[in-house]
Amino acid sequence: MKDLVIPWGSDRDLGTPASRATETVSLTIDGFQITVPEGTSVMRAAALAGIEVPRLCASDNIEAFGSCRLCVVEIEGRRGTPASCTTPVASGMVVSTQTDKVRRLRKGVMELYISDHPLDCLTCSANGDCELQDMAGAVGLRDMRYETGRNHYDPSGLGTLAQGDARSRRPATGPGNPDYIPADDSNPYFTYDPSKCILCSRCVRACDEVQGTFALTIAGRGFDSRVSAGMAGDDFLTSDCVSCGACVQACPTATLQERSVAELGTPTRSVITTCAYCGVGCSFKAEMNGDRLVRMTPYRHGKANRGHSCVKGRFAYGYANHQDRILSPMIRDRIDQPWREVGWDEALRFAAERMRTIQQEHGRKSIGVITSSRCTNEETYLVQKLARAVFGNNNTDTCARVCHSPTGYGLGQTFGTSAGTQDFDSVEHADVMVVIGANPTDAHPVFASRMKKRLREGARLIVIDPRRIDLVKSPHVQAAHHLPLKPGTNVAVISAMAHVIVTEELHDEAFIRARCDWDEFQSYAEFIRDPRHSPEATALLTGVDAAQLRRAARLYATGGNAAIYYGLGVTEHSQGSTAVMGIANLAMLTGNIGRPGVGVNPLRGQNNVQGSCDMGSFPHELPGYRHVKHPDVRAIFEAEWGVAIDPEPGLRIPNMLDAAVAGSFRGLYCQGEDILQSDPDTHHVAAALAAMDCVIVHDLFLNETANYAHVFLPGSTFLEKEGTFTNAERRINRVRKVMAPRNGYADWEVTQLLANAMGAGWTYTHPTQIMDEIARTTPSFAGVSYERLEEQGSVQWPCNEAQPDGTPLMHVDAFVGGKGRFIITEYVATDERTGPRFPLLLTTGRILSQYNVGAQTRRTENLVWHDEDLLEIHPHDAEQRGIHDGDWVRLASRAGETSLRARITDRVSPGVVYTTFHHPDTQANVVTTDYSDWATNCPEYKVTAVQVSPSNGPTGLQQDYNAHAALSRRIAAAE
Repeated sequence: MKDLVIPWGSDRDLGTPASRATETVSLTIDGFQITVPEGTSVMRAAALAGIEVPRLCASDNIEAFGSCRLCVVEIEGRRGTPASCTTPVASGMVVSTQTDKVRRLRKGVMELYISDHPLDCLTCSANGDCELQDMAGAVGLRDMRYETGRNHYDPSGLGTLAQGDARSRRPATGPGNPDYIPADDSNPYFTYDPSKCILCSRCVRACDEVQGTFALTIAGRGFDSRVSAGMAGDDFLTSDCVSCGACVQACPTATLQERSVAELGTPTRSVITTCAYCGVGCSFKAEMNGDRLVRMTPYRHGKANRGHSCVKGRFAYGYANHQDRILSPMIRDRIDQPWREVGWDEALRFAAERMRTIQQEHGRKSIGVITSSRCTNEETYLVQKLARAVFGNNNTDTCARVCHSPTGYGLGQTFGTSAGTQDFDSVEHADVMVVIGANPTDAHPVFASRMKKRLREGARLIVIDPRRIDLVKSPHVQAAHHLPLKPGTNVAVISAMAHVIVTEELHDEAFIRARCDWDEFQSYAEFIRDPRHSPEATALLTGVDAAQLRRAARLYATGGNAAIYYGLGVTEHSQGSTAVMGIANLAMLTGNIGRPGVGVNPLRGQNNVQGSCDMGSFPHELPGYRHVKHPDVRAIFEAEWGVAIDPEPGLRIPNMLDAAVAGSFRGLYCQGEDILQSDPDTHHVAAALAAMDCVIVHDLFLNETANYAHVFLPGSTFLEKEGTFTNAERRINRVRKVMAPRNGYADWEVTQLLANAMGAGWTYTHPTQIMDEIARTTPSFAGVSYERLEEQGSVQWPCNEAQPDGTPLMHVDAFVGGKGRFIITEYVATDERTGPRFPLLLTTGRILSQYNVGAQTRRTENLVWHDEDLLEIHPHDAEQRGIHDGDWVRLASRAGETSLRARITDRVSPGVVYTTFHHPDTQANVVTTDYSDWATNCPEYKVTAVQVSPSNGPTGLQQDYNAHAALSRRIAAAE
């Protein structure tokens, strides 16, 4: 296949993994001398010398196996013909890869493979992309001497090599071929055809070594051996397979094959781009046939994913062509009217006139914007610029605030910068991992696979979560400690761990004296030594066994390189910022900062959460986390933009909503976010949107927020745009246009058109110009350019004159802010309390197959795994309430109520219930409250006092909501 864009690195598979040895060895292969690291296989050494040794069972992302016997070579001074994939190089070794003996052996081996394989290559979906076909040519096989006998490929039993002939000759009656197994087409994205399997075990090993699910095995013995998914009777859909695609990627034949390839043909070109789902930021090859996207395959040189993927990034891109997608602008005067399709000029003129009128009547601060964590850095930058340079205010906010704003505040206060400290490769050096308030296997599955691999190599794991997530115990992985804390008590648990470390003198005094403010440490140590912070004193509050917590704290402090990974279960609390500062305190106490294998690592939820924060989406910060009150900072942007910038911080989303209800905030431009579904207290959000005079929704679909919109501007998918995303490790990755925007414009162009309709006069012609402007105005991005990204593949900020190649590890010799600051983390209980009316605590999260509010994944085949949100409830709590598995239940809080089905499980503790928020029908945020983090207003999604009781089905409010949504989505017939 010819690659259209391969920006960095060779895409060759070198057969076996690279050696990490520092010593080198010199040898001769087919007369060529080569020097390679000690421990390198002969196969890889040959590949590095430009000599391809035939192979079928080998790949450089899995360990050598040596089963296909196609890669045999001869080595001077050694008997036999060893497999080159399992034979390490040695000094002075002389290898011959193409002797007569080797060629005869390979041809004989290939004949055996072909003797039990259908020869319908011309009509096979892998034609042109089949390694078996390639290797047959490489070894010079031109005939097959074996007669057709017992086989697995012929359903008729008549002995034909082509399956088309077999179908035409199949007798109307008779037993057929008892060894033939029909294809398994249960998975919506790929098929498994046993008749084409050569038993190379690559799929099994990829599932084990790369993904870490261990869903596949080789069942049977000898001639009866076959790849099996799960237990007897399981197929790929009902097994433990997570549909990551690693097995499909590994398969050298059409045994495991994407349905899209069978339907659309073999790809002929590819473009490297970045996934638009979670914050891992996986690099993918978008493989095309003409202008049709055939498949997404993980790019082997992607520095975030290292050639791996999950079900969403690998397969769930079909939403781009879903029938629900809106491709024409639409307007309406009132939200009770049907939509009217119009041209771009009319829609933009309508929107601009409404926004100008609002400002004329209610003041320049009466309108604002919400930026998107799903859009590119360049697009986000323009939206906040629209607010500041065109609207003339700082009323800009982002969904990043409702998930990770406490990260920005907490790490900024302690370390001096608002981002994680490590790159993802760092996990390979971790001896201890602490996962707190995160569920990586569901929310960040590609990185979770890397974590599991390190755990299988011997690292220890501490999980702090009210729910028994998969990492607590899964195949070949088990947490050393699981601390199932009561929701809302993160700060108490973190402080108890710090208490153990300080009172048992496990802290790293040398690190603290050298790198941190010693006076602040002494004050913090006095605070944390107080017996009220001991595990025994906090056990009744947190529900965590004191002895278990002490052991976990000791392991973190003494177990070697220790890394903390946390998610929304830390930040989405009334003390989210306090918890983040507590985590930073733990890392500084133990010296786990500034080297590989350690650090504080926030796992970002969406693809560009980090970037939307970096780009100045918050109402008090300009790009680069610089407060808008500082004249020298404003001067930089005023000189660049040619306008004066308001020195007063603007409104956050909750402030916008409150002001809308009060009548002073009247207009909103919302790009790529669905605040009606994702923000807390749905009734309040709906009331605020209904009170506005102009709501502009810029998105792919008529989302829930669009029910209250007056203007709909169709958006573009990540496949249709140029730009960059910044992932959870601060890695800036290129997004490349795979196809033309179906709506006519990329999102940055739409924002520019709106700005110009309001008189801005912007003249950008390509996102590279926007990135150049970002670099001119933002010190941490000063060295970032598209040219550098094309050359290096990606960079991690800060990227500037001091760090021209980026910064994989932060705070190596000193903290960015100078000295690390220990901050007092007093536990303050949330105002959201349980009681007789609401005795349970609800916490929320995500599931593997769905993403955020589900706007994208609900419009793909991922619905086969999760077609509705369910309420997890402990058997004890269910029994007390007469609830059975699958029953409809009423979920009620002080804020509201909804109904959904129950799933009875002991994954949650007694007194705790859990649900996801991927489906708007569930309206999970109807029950969440308006409590929020004290420093950032990040909503407290993770703690809601509720009651659960039997129900007959959806509530009246849910039915009314769905009826209202249907009316709001009417589109008038074209005149």
